[in-house]
Amino acid sequence: MRQINLRSLSLQIAFALAATCTAMAGQAAEVDAVLTTKAARGEPVDTLIVLRAKAPKALLRTDGNYLERRRALVDMLRATADVTQADLRRWLDAEGVSYQPFWITNSIQARLTPAQLAVLAARDDIEAIGSNASIALSLPQQEVAEAPREPSAIEWGVNKIKAPQVWALGYNGAGVVIAGQDTGIRWTHGAIKAKYRGWNSTSQTADHNYNWHDSIHSANGSCTADTQAPCDDNGHGSHTVGTMVGDDGATNQVGVAPGAKWIGCRNMNAGAGTPATYNECAQWFLAPTDLAGQNPNPDLAPDVIGNSWGCPPDEGCTLISGSEISAAIENLIAGGIVFVAAAGNDGSACSTITNAPGSLDSVLTIGSTTSGDAISSFSGRGPVTAGTGTGTVNKPDIVAPGSSVRSITRSSDTAYTSMSGTSMATPHVAGAVALLMQANPNLKGNPAAVASILRSTAVPLTSSTQVCGGIPATTFPNPVQGYGQIDMVAAVALATDGIFDDTFE
Repeated sequence: MRQINLRSLSLQIAFALAATCTAMAGQAAEVDAVLTTKAARGEPVDTLIVLRAKAPKALLRTDGNYLERRRALVDMLRATADVTQADLRRWLDAEGVSYQPFWITNSIQARLTPAQLAVLAARDDIEAIGSNASIALSLPQQEVAEAPREPSAIEWGVNKIKAPQVWALGYNGAGVVIAGQDTGIRWTHGAIKAKYRGWNSTSQTADHNYNWHDSIHSANGSCTADTQAPCDDNGHGSHTVGTMVGDDGATNQVGVAPGAKWIGCRNMNAGAGTPATYNECAQWFLAPTDLAGQNPNPDLAPDVIGNSWGCPPDEGCTLISGSEISAAIENLIAGGIVFVAAAGNDGSACSTITNAPGSLDSVLTIGSTTSGDAISSFSGRGPVTAGTGTGTVNKPDIVAPGSSVRSITRSSDTAYTSMSGTSMATPHVAGAVALLMQANPNLKGNPAAVASILRSTAVPLTSSTQVCGGIPATTFPNPVQGYGQIDMVAAVALATDGIFDDTFE
């Protein structure tokens, strides 16, 4: 990795931000009402402090390949945080407050007393102070009532999106890196172990540096704090990775892109996440580090990230259109990483995609379908008004198989189970992205082109007659299914026809 002069860059950014900082004078921070209520009772509060200054991305060069542009972005984000957080960090140090800074969002996580919260709320360099509450999400569970059945050679969802036909063309995701951030991963499972980027099949050894990160800093019954090797404390995360890449070489072909490699980060503690844990994983993905959290290397970032999680208001995502985590997501995408997110399981009513990241404009939001080509009853519907900044928009973007999807689980290295949710649909699309990128390597680093291909080749499901947002069910995209269900034969054909190259924006 090349050496950078962050001090020199910091000076350039300091000059660029000077005028902006002057304009900010006198502006008070927005404070989450939950924090205000707790502080009024005299309770210490866990917070995410979002600084007002943003990296001056207009200074970034637009030439060079996507890796060069990603390196420059990371350098700028790090330097911006160094410059603009310095005074706040000195204050926190003087107060004896322990804290965790983030450069990907220019924010700091800290536990504050009511008096300290009041002082910071009056500072004009702080945009917002949000809650960093840890709330257990309702994640899809193993379908214990499912009738026993024999393992299928190729699971129905993988077949439904026509992945096997794409494999027959020679594209199985080889050369592409998929990431999962969730409840962790049982990396030793027979269907995914050989696909782990940290696994050396020749020496039969694993190197978890740059391939695994744990943003959970407290132990639970299944995983220790700051695990140094992938660990899953719920099973949900393993299931999603299995759908991305899983194949045991026998009768369990559960993954869409069995030739791809995967890396991972645990961003939820047995299903409970916070804006800080989500941002920590996002930062690590943009520039993976060694196990000590040092020597970040943006060249080792994944090409696509599957995100089967959400950050609701009671978990801390309440301020300025979800800015607690949206800035991190936008910077991942600016770094050339495809960000695929679940629509959530609050359907079947309209306008039920309410939580980031699925509610954000910039992400590729995925709804769920059944094996009978119907929209799953639980799949979140649009239109979306939360987290867009541009009024109401159609979400989801596309749909994929999500009802009764069979994949791996954490109970053993040979265990499988079925689950239902948009959490199960999303990894189908993450795997699909890997197939596209192998078919046309110029799609790496170009999330806009990838999304355009998947949208334009999706197949509308005529079985859906529900109307949301006043948009007819026969008009596509619509807020129930977006553009329709992904079709990988059509998508690969478009990706390889010469239109989408490295000049596409």
